[in-house]
Amino acid sequence: MIVYRVKNLWDEKQQKEKRRIPLLEISKDTGINRNTLAKLTDPRQKPYNTTVEVIDKLCKYFDCQPGDLLVYVPDEEQGR
Repeated sequence: MIVYRVKNLWDEKQQKEKRRIPLLEISKDTGINRNTLAKLTDPRQKPYNTTVEVIDKLCKYFDCQPGDLLVYVPDEEQGR
């Protein structure tokens, strides 16, 4: 299963900048719909398909590579 690490990167950015960054701010800065961001940051990691355009915008925002946003976790590690 592919797991999004957007929440981890968001938390790291908040720590680095020493401020709370609302999801709405990320939405405005990236042009990504707030509902899409909410799905990508869901701590329960429900499977969600997104576009390369969204991945590109997140990479620009977090100054990272796609591999920093996505990780593969074998199903048995997800408790399946």
